[in-house]
Amino acid sequence: MKCVKCRQPAVVEVRRHNAGFCREHFVEHVLRQVERTIDELHMLRRDDRILVAVSGGKDSLALWDILHRLGYRADGLHIHLGIGEYSSESTVKTRAFAESRGLTLHEVSVAEELGFGIEELSRRTRRIPCSACGTTKRHIFNRFAREHGYTVVATGHNLDDEAATLLGNILHWQTEYLGRQSAVMEATESGLVRKVKPLVRLAEREVAAYAVLQGIDYQVDECPMAVGATSHLYKEVLNRLEEVAPGTKHQFLWGFYERGRRHFPHESRTLNACKVCGEPTTGEICAYCRLAERARAAAAGTR
Repeated sequence: MKCVKCRQPAVVEVRRHNAGFCREHFVEHVLRQVERTIDELHMLRRDDRILVAVSGGKDSLALWDILHRLGYRADGLHIHLGIGEYSSESTVKTRAFAESRGLTLHEVSVAEELGFGIEELSRRTRRIPCSACGTTKRHIFNRFAREHGYTVVATGHNLDDEAATLLGNILHWQTEYLGRQSAVMEATESGLVRKVKPLVRLAEREVAAYAVLQGIDYQVDECPMAVGATSHLYKEVLNRLEEVAPGTKHQFLWGFYERGRRHFPHESRTLNACKVCGEPTTGEICAYCRLAERARAAAAGTR
């Protein structure tokens, strides 16, 4: 196969576009796809202070690299989750990436905040690890951005991630989640910082190819706490469909954005300041503080 742009040998094939690209033009293609997403969905302004949620994996590091190349002011925030060697290796990869590009990286340790990491938090509260982790990360990212003057939090969710989430929400008719699922979550006066997902036009395979071609050394292992997660099954199903009909994932997700989402209106809820930490919540105490208190109570009970 030859590059659709220059007719040189292609190194990456993008079947849904029926096209192959050489290294140079594939990188150009990725940058163009992200820039198009940002422009069409009005994700970012040039004067935004962007905080990229960086885990050390391919998606978040590729996103940080792309935003930097597109000329946006983007710093990173890495959360050390306390999941054994996986977290330690992720931190090493993230630091090395930031140092190699002269980018600003902030770090927060869950263990320093709570006294224990996600692995122990999940065990003490008997919560599904991904649920406990998600609650913790969302809280820390929003709080850090708000306290340090960042106007946007950008995450590395790609096309596969969002299509799998959509499939799960539809299979279980999670109408509230369907109403909220979007590549852009607007800021609120109560203190929620704007959230954006600039990679939603790129498949996971394309992001991985970009990372390799750009020499990004990332954490290749999957989180050990996510083994058996239903999202993996949904991705497998969508990958099977994509093999038979290239473009299925894109049509599924973007069809929802453009035509389906309006049938599941998102009802805005009144948000209050959490009585413990001050972060926005629908109740008196936010989910993160309830989780932390439950974990501490469990620890006290075992003494």
